[in-house]
Amino acid sequence: MTAQPRQDNGTLVLALIAGLSINGSFDALFSSVVAFSIFPIIALVLAVYCLHLRYQKCEMPFGMPMLAAACFMLGLMLYSTIVRAEYPQLGSNFAPSVLCVVLVFWIVYRLKKRKANNL
Repeated sequence: MTAQPRQDNGTLVLALIAGLSINGSFDALFSSVVAFSIFPIIALVLAVYCLHLRYQKCEMPFGMPMLAAACFMLGLMLYSTIVRAEYPQLGSNFAPSVLCVVLVFWIVYRLKKRKANNL
């Protein structure tokens, strides 16, 4: 009975990692400011592979695809915020950081709502 929520949390973490690594891969390949690294590409391949296996293994419960998409977007915005804080010449990180905070609060709200509905 505790296997399903753990698997749901794992899916959300994998979606977050996929978002972080896809933005990291894009910056590593196409940005002259960020140094090249092979590790975001490896992380992207592994995260997408694990998500694909989870998708084939069992169905997602109602509401989980929206939460996974939100975690993916959080990963995209979070990496953008971190890179813009590290390299100020890329621009301000105000908008991505505000969107990250809004997404985190929305994800926590939805997770608490799911937990309350499951009890």
